[in-house]
Amino acid sequence: MAKGKEEKEEKVASDESAEPTLTDIPGIGPGIASKLEAAGVYDLMGLAVMSPSALSELAGVGEAVARKAIQAARSMMKLGFSDGVEFSKKRDDVFFLGTGSTNLNGLLGGRGIETKAITECYGAFGSGKTQLGLTLAVRVQLPKEQGGAQGKAVFIDTEGTFRPERVRQIAEGLGANPEKVLKNILVARAFNSDHQILLADKIGELIKNGEPIRLVIIDSLTAHFRAEFAGRGQLADRQQKLNRYLHGLMKMAEQHNLAVYVTNQVMANPAMMFGDPTTAVGGNIVAHASTYRIYLRRGKQGSRVAKLIDSPNLPDNECVFFVSKNGVVDENKD
Repeated sequence: MAKGKEEKEEKVASDESAEPTLTDIPGIGPGIASKLEAAGVYDLMGLAVMSPSALSELAGVGEAVARKAIQAARSMMKLGFSDGVEFSKKRDDVFFLGTGSTNLNGLLGGRGIETKAITECYGAFGSGKTQLGLTLAVRVQLPKEQGGAQGKAVFIDTEGTFRPERVRQIAEGLGANPEKVLKNILVARAFNSDHQILLADKIGELIKNGEPIRLVIIDSLTAHFRAEFAGRGQLADRQQKLNRYLHGLMKMAEQHNLAVYVTNQVMANPAMMFGDPTTAVGGNIVAHASTYRIYLRRGKQGSRVAKLIDSPNLPDNECVFFVSKNGVVDENKD
């Protein structure tokens, strides 16, 4: 009898700890939940941030029902204020991905690329942006004690820069199985900005299906936007679309506790009379959306120089690293 009571109590406790799903919301049945999932809304957070009119149109329900469902989702998610101590506890699950370079890790606070954040690297061609991305895609698969996350990487390729042979080379340098490492990198070639946005939306679906994704790489962020929206007349449209895309990436990083690494193209600022005229594409929209901003350039004797331009908690600084056959390293011993 006591054993049966214990089992019942355990079941109640597990039910209470289970995360609520869309169908737990009043007015959201399996049919409406399927429509929401088809539109990329998989959880309560996605529902809570919708407007009643958007939910009404998407799910085919009245605005009153939609409003009630959204309010229920918000109350279940406790989307209000919390004190600093409570907020600090929510960030206890943030972890860091090592870059392969102690110097570069030091520039980023000593630990590497942060989850629940967007890290942007911009610089001229050959500055090491893609090489850092490929190194991170391999290193994310390492155990946590080695600066990894024992997870998979998603690589959205907009410029045709992903090279499996380079990934194999970096994996061999770390003593990992090259084929197994490649199997854990999910690659997609984006052919225009709409396709690029669609691929980002599909990441949530992959995570829902059980893929342990811990890193999203976009190389490069602005290439398609820059090509498709030419001239000052289309600048506002481009920036608005880019802004929505970046906010979607930030929301995904926060929801799923993953790191987002994006590379960015540069242009020369003709108004700059003295100093380095190199400026990142995307203007203030990209600058404000990126949690960490790093400017990469070539240094002496084959080195690369990384300069931290913006961070919410770290001082501006710079460091030197190298790109070797083993990926990003402190010293080039090739």
